[in-house]
Amino acid sequence: MSVGDFDVLLFDLDGVVYIGSEQVPGASLAIESARQQGARCIFVTNNASRTPAEVADHLCSLGVPAAPEEVITASMAAATLVTEFIDAGEVLAIGGEGVSAALRERGFTPVHSFTDSVRAVMQGYGPNVGWQDLAEATYAVRAGLPWIATNMDSTFPTPRGIAPGNGSLVNVVAQTVGRGPDAVAGKPQPALLQEAIRRTGAIRPLMIGDRLDTDIAAGARLGMPTLLVATGISTLAEAQAATGELRPTYMAADLSCLLPDRHFLAVP
Repeated sequence: MSVGDFDVLLFDLDGVVYIGSEQVPGASLAIESARQQGARCIFVTNNASRTPAEVADHLCSLGVPAAPEEVITASMAAATLVTEFIDAGEVLAIGGEGVSAALRERGFTPVHSFTDSVRAVMQGYGPNVGWQDLAEATYAVRAGLPWIATNMDSTFPTPRGIAPGNGSLVNVVAQTVGRGPDAVAGKPQPALLQEAIRRTGAIRPLMIGDRLDTDIAAGARLGMPTLLVATGISTLAEAQAATGELRPTYMAADLSCLLPDRHFLAVP
């Protein structure tokens, strides 16, 4: 199987395109090659704190050319989920600027404290989320408002090591109110990839990731072909042993499988 069999390639970021502050070796060359072969390259991320422009700028700084319209974040998918509960109005925005920006794009008014005019809660990661933010979310959820989480990742990588992720913060609210969110956008839930398909019009998409339990599972839940690259968390041996929604369609050592003279192999 090769790039020409797909019209849109959906790339996870951390562990696929970059690791920490460094580009995965050969990632830029492989992505540019895929573009030259006619595939549209889209970057999908569970990170909800940054706007698409900020993510694109970061990729460019690592030597991977990217435009804001090529980035789909969990906040964008979560804002779409909000529309399934309300059609307009104020939404309590917990998280970084990426959360508020996604809500504004959808026509909502993001606010940061709970009042009687707030109609829903959208909770995402932000490095400055604190006790007061979690308290505001708790007040709103206990009042019966719809609660949408951008993702449930329990950890978040930082230059100093692993830190609590959005899932850990969502669980603080969940333990306080006695229930979980009404909807979750990020992988392995399918909403993020559905958002990417909706925005690109993809007909033959391929999900490319490094984690069986998020990237591969999300694609499998939509019946989408998936490619595991062993540059991040999951190994090729784990891919071969995986079953159910964790089993990828294809696997490769790295993104060099996207080059014109290469192919990626079906998982035996």
